[in-house]
Amino acid sequence: MTKHQWRGEDGDEMRYWRANYHGGRFELYTKTDEDERWKRLDPPSKENWKALRDVLWRKYQRKRCSWNLIAKVDKMLGRPNEGSSK
Repeated sequence: MTKHQWRGEDGDEMRYWRANYHGGRFELYTKTDEDERWKRLDPPSKENWKALRDVLWRKYQRKRCSWNLIAKVDKMLGRPNEGSSK
């Protein structure tokens, strides 16, 4: 299993996201500072998929993830496989 985490401001609070990749599929979770547990996003929004793709793209550029993960997210977004460009 691989995990990818990122954070960002959601209005006036900090929100955290986590994507777990296991068994050929992604599961996305979110939480705020006040939350004790991660909440599964079911189904994740298109914005969540775009944010995950951005995180994976930046990791790919630093050779920290494979292109296959980006291709899977592109498929979820309905994007054609564009080679190694964004």
